[in-house]
Amino acid sequence: MSLDLSGRVALVTGAGRERGIGTATARLLAERGAAVFFTYWHAFDRAQPWGAEPRHPERLLADLRDRGVPAEAMEIDLSRPEAPERLLDRVAETLGFPDIVVNNAAYSTATDYAHLHAAALDLHYAVNLRAPALLSVLFARQYQGGHGRIINLVTGSALAPMPGELAYSATKGALETFTRDLSAGVAGKGITVNAVQPGPTDTGWMTEELRAAILGRSPSGRLGQPEDAARLIAFLAGDEACWITGQLIHSEGGWQRG
Repeated sequence: MSLDLSGRVALVTGAGRERGIGTATARLLAERGAAVFFTYWHAFDRAQPWGAEPRHPERLLADLRDRGVPAEAMEIDLSRPEAPERLLDRVAETLGFPDIVVNNAAYSTATDYAHLHAAALDLHYAVNLRAPALLSVLFARQYQGGHGRIINLVTGSALAPMPGELAYSATKGALETFTRDLSAGVAGKGITVNAVQPGPTDTGWMTEELRAAILGRSPSGRLGQPEDAARLIAFLAGDEACWITGQLIHSEGGWQRG
């Protein structure tokens, strides 16, 4: 067994920003030899404080190809019901059918009990649960290899309440359950299904006040970086993780919740 992923095709959703977990994951998988297809959706980023990075996908594609692997990308709205099937078809047409699916794309807005409404809940559900669930089952139905990997990104609501992010927490919690249940159904096809909870990760969304508060509870004295999550994802994608499935792995540097 080795960390080498040569000859495999990886799909990584949500790699639209330079400092994101999706981008770090795409780079590390490519470094280990996998062909990489990634997605992005600028419309969501434009509505957030950090803003969109219109030239990032082009730069990331060039970076991945410079590492000696085939790479492609697609801008796609994963909240659309037909999006998972369209995406999987595009990957198969351009790079070949994937062996590794990393469901990283997410929708997140502040929604406490005073502000939660149907439209917000529906958007969180569409991107955070329906899209990865459909993409995962479509992948599992068609996969014919012996090295299938599905890796879902979830949040820390299993460890502590998140009252200010009700819709995000609820849908990511459902994805965590889906991970465990799907793993039992597809194990016979040689597919593992795991979830990664990366903890507070410095991807550009934190205020200075929040950064200081998180650092005050970090025994390592630093914030989580996208590369921290990427290393765990890449491990789960490799041969050495073939006996790990149905697991939620908390990888947050021992961060202490109040």
